[in-house]
Amino acid sequence: MHTVEIAGSGQCYPCAPEQNLLRAMEALGQRGIPAGCRGGGCGVCKVRIEAGRYRTGKMSRACLSEAEEGEGLVLACKTYPDGDIRLRPVALLQRCLDRQRARQAASGGQE
Repeated sequence: MHTVEIAGSGQCYPCAPEQNLLRAMEALGQRGIPAGCRGGGCGVCKVRIEAGRYRTGKMSRACLSEAEEGEGLVLACKTYPDGDIRLRPVALLQRCLDRQRARQAASGGQE
């Protein structure tokens, strides 16, 4: 089991080597984590890997260019950890995490 840290959120979650990063997040019952097709074709779950080793499955070039992949961007639904990972949300995922954090603050962390 590997640990995945969502940079800037204070959140970590376990992820087995055969489990993709998105599926592991969903297994925690997290609300607000964006997911679309779950098959590498929509780009909704795009994240930047800041640290750690991983492998990826086939991802649509319409959603993730070779240049983006070279910069550490991946689709969470097609990325599998080979060790502990630190990822940073981009675009849609960052907005969802910001909303979740705001809801938790408003409810005194009781959510």
